[in-house]
Amino acid sequence: MKLLIVKLGATGDVVRTTPILSRFSAEVTWITAAKNVVFVDGIREGLRSLPWERREEARNQQYDLVINLEDDLDSAQFIKTVEHSQLFGAYADDSNRLRYTDDSKRWFDLSLISSFGRQEADRLKLLNRHTYQELIFAGLGFQFSAEKYLLPQPIETELSGDVAISPEAGPVWPMKNWAYFAELKRDLEQRGLVVNNLPRRGSLLEHLCDVRNHRLLVGGDSLPMHLALGSGVRCVSLFTCTSPWEIHGYGLQKKLVSPLLAEFFYKRNFEPRATTAISLEQVRDAALEALQPAKPVLAVETR
Repeated sequence: MKLLIVKLGATGDVVRTTPILSRFSAEVTWITAAKNVVFVDGIREGLRSLPWERREEARNQQYDLVINLEDDLDSAQFIKTVEHSQLFGAYADDSNRLRYTDDSKRWFDLSLISSFGRQEADRLKLLNRHTYQELIFAGLGFQFSAEKYLLPQPIETELSGDVAISPEAGPVWPMKNWAYFAELKRDLEQRGLVVNNLPRRGSLLEHLCDVRNHRLLVGGDSLPMHLALGSGVRCVSLFTCTSPWEIHGYGLQKKLVSPLLAEFFYKRNFEPRATTAISLEQVRDAALEALQPAKPVLAVETR
């Protein structure tokens, strides 16, 4: 079997898509954004990774299945040029309008190209209580059983400590930038903990190592959260404007959900109230609890 996956970005979304590889023994070609190739290349045998700029190389064979998880017209039009027997996900119809296959509707009904329109898609997304992996696995005919992320080997760094803080979420989601990260760092340091803000790195593989070198990650719904979940690192994750229910926590995650989540759900503007709705005390207490060693399970003797 030959499989083609088209998942370009964002980087965290690419990482959280890797569990589906565990369900296919096929030869896989994965087209992704150039910066994300490092998170796909070599994560399993029989996998060829291609940056979007070299997508034409994927047309050298016919595929049994194409999985297109993008929602843009360029990707959908490219899929038209690839020989394949079956498609899961988005495609361009004869009028070049974006559509999606019926088996992928559990995910794409909640997306920007939802057949219900953006407003209804956001309402359905707010009501959804299934993880991303559950929705994708179900559409492909599988049951998600907590299959783990596949991650590459990191590039070693010297940054290490008790708590890593991810204070920046990027320009797309300004309301993910919680207002009290600096105060949290000072509070935890006063308790004798080694706390580091994750720095910008020349390589995402160094970024991966920075996360792995800590006992706990505190941050929003962003790439470092996914790297922690894939690396067995506990995390306290703040959800101010995106869905906490789409994230599978693998028994490692404490989710702190804003009481104003519904008001700012999937809004991409900036409103200060969204960044202050989760209190400093809530996050500090959750972090301290997560740093406590797991309690041993006591054996009960039976006669």
